[in-house]
Amino acid sequence: MITSPLLRTTLLGALALVSTACASGGRAVRAPAEAPAALRVYDTKAKRFVSFAQFANTIASNDLVFFGEQHNDPATHAAEHAVLAALGERRSHVIVTLEMFERDVQPLLDQYLAGTISEAHFLAGSRPWEHYTTDYRPMVELARVRGWPVVAANVPRRLASAVSRRGLVLLDTLNAADRRFMAGEHICPKDAYYTRFAETMKGHGAGGGPPSAADAAAMAQMTDRFYEAQCVKDEAMGEAIAEAWRRAPAGTVVFHVDGAFHSDYGLGTAERARRRAPKAASVVLSAIPVPDLSRPDIAPHTDKADYLLFTRAPK
Repeated sequence: MITSPLLRTTLLGALALVSTACASGGRAVRAPAEAPAALRVYDTKAKRFVSFAQFANTIASNDLVFFGEQHNDPATHAAEHAVLAALGERRSHVIVTLEMFERDVQPLLDQYLAGTISEAHFLAGSRPWEHYTTDYRPMVELARVRGWPVVAANVPRRLASAVSRRGLVLLDTLNAADRRFMAGEHICPKDAYYTRFAETMKGHGAGGGPPSAADAAAMAQMTDRFYEAQCVKDEAMGEAIAEAWRRAPAGTVVFHVDGAFHSDYGLGTAERARRRAPKAASVVLSAIPVPDLSRPDIAPHTDKADYLLFTRAPK
């Protein structure tokens, strides 16, 4: 029984599930019931820390679970896998949707999950993110063993990059083959999400954002173009999530993983998914690496999500 506020299950225990799953040849395996080490869960509505089991029981009652990750935090990735496994213990059907794969590689992803191509073939053609093996493979392998669909939710990077150069007018010039990888509807208002996005663009160097522009007008234009590319990604992921849920059997939970900016404050991808599936109950999680788990600074983050997942930041 876990008595410390720091949940004691080790990362090795979580990762061991994947090795067992691979060795089982597709047989059912038991998912870890508890969280990895270096994790504390804070309920922002109750304003208190809760046990992982209590947290998992609550979020499993939702239809859509948004996990906002920190890409470079190993403890975040361990927590993602543990949350997915916990949902699988509590719900009869699970669908995983990922920012980390783009819509045009869905056929390869489906073939790999079905066992008709090798992992080497899958990875050679699917443009996996850096550190896929340690960061995202555990979730994909768990889904493969359990027979859960995995949805490549993001737009192809080349199309998002084109929008960042030309803006949303690009959508009117796409051929049919490319247009099908974009969302059917795009709404990109200058709202609170835009304000947050514009703030993050400040201070970026050349090639990374508007500060490389020579004047304020050019900077504003560049911010708008980058924001429109962000909206394109959010709309595509929101559409993928909503469609996956609507087409799924009753009792399905969709577990979506993206960079925290895409779903924090219930904005971005989360807002676009809810717009398309207004009857779906949803919950937002945000991972926050901190240097000292015994004394995390909660106040700056309480509005970000329904649950804050504090992890021990890597040194």
